[in-house]
Amino acid sequence: MVVMLSGRDLDWNRLRVFLAVAEAGSFSAAGRALGLTQPTVGRQIDALERALGLTLIERVGRGVALTPAGEAVRTEAQQMDTAAARLVLMAEGRSDRPEGRVAVTASEVVAIYLLPQVFMRIREVHPGIQLDVVASNLTQDLQRRQADIALRNFRPTESELLVRSLKESVGYFYASRDWVARHGRPKGPEDLAGADFIGFDDVPAFVGLLQGFGVPLSSENFVYTSENQVFQWEMARRGQGIAAMMREIAELDPQMVPILPEVMSVPIPVFLTCHRELKTSARIRAVYEALADGWGELMSRA
Repeated sequence: MVVMLSGRDLDWNRLRVFLAVAEAGSFSAAGRALGLTQPTVGRQIDALERALGLTLIERVGRGVALTPAGEAVRTEAQQMDTAAARLVLMAEGRSDRPEGRVAVTASEVVAIYLLPQVFMRIREVHPGIQLDVVASNLTQDLQRRQADIALRNFRPTESELLVRSLKESVGYFYASRDWVARHGRPKGPEDLAGADFIGFDDVPAFVGLLQGFGVPLSSENFVYTSENQVFQWEMARRGQGIAAMMREIAELDPQMVPILPEVMSVPIPVFLTCHRELKTSARIRAVYEALADGWGELMSRA
C-alpha cells in the first residue's frame, strides 16, 4: 500500500507523535519519550487519522499495532523526518563557533567508566559546548539526529556517515579476587566447566564463544544475564561469577582478576562516527576531534 503525504492541512507535530508511537509500541511510552501525557498522544493520533481519513493504529492489549495504512504512512513520515533533519544539519553546519549542544552516544560501560575525563576536558577547552551523553547499548540513529556523534564497536555502512577507525581495545574475562579465593585460579579452560558466568541476554552466542575457547559449559552456567553491562560488571565485582569486560575498564579496579587471558580474549574494534554534514559545524568538529584524541590517550595508557 502506498500513501503519499501532502503538506496541505498536515500537522507535522502530529506526524512526529505518530512516529514516536510506531517506534515505542504504545501511547504511554511515546508520551514519555516526547514529554507528553498519554491522553495528549491519543488526541494527536485521532486528529491525524481524521485529517488523512485513514485508520493508522489499532490497540493490541497494552500496546499498539500499525495497520497497513499506518505502515505506509510510517515509511513516508520517516522520509520526511530524515529530510527535515538534514535541513537542520545544513543550517547548523554554518556555525563557525564551537558552542551549543552536542549529543554523544557510547555503550554504557564506555560512557560511564572511560569517557568522563574526556568529557570534562571538552568542557574545559570549550565551555560554550553542552554535552548530551546517551549511555546505551542500543544503536542510536545519527541520520535522524538521535545523536550527533557515536562511538561504536562496529563499522557503520551508511554512505551518509563519516567514520574514523580508532585504536582497538581487547576484552578479557574477569572475576573478583574473592571469587578466585573461593574457587581457585583456573589453569586451563577445562577448569571452568562448573563456573558461574554473567553475560548478555544472547546466551547462545556467549556459550558458542566460550566453547570456542575450549570451555566445556552450557547455558546453565549463566546465572545472571542482562543487557546492562554495568549490572554485569557489578555482579562480577561482588564475586557472583565471571564476566567479560574491556581491559581498560577492568584495570581501573585492582580487585578484578583476568581469567585465562592468554586463552580467552576478544578484539574490540572502535569507530567514531558522525554525519558528514556535521563535520562542517565547529561544535561537532571540536567534540569529534576531542573524542578521537581522548580515546587515543586512553588506549596508550594500557
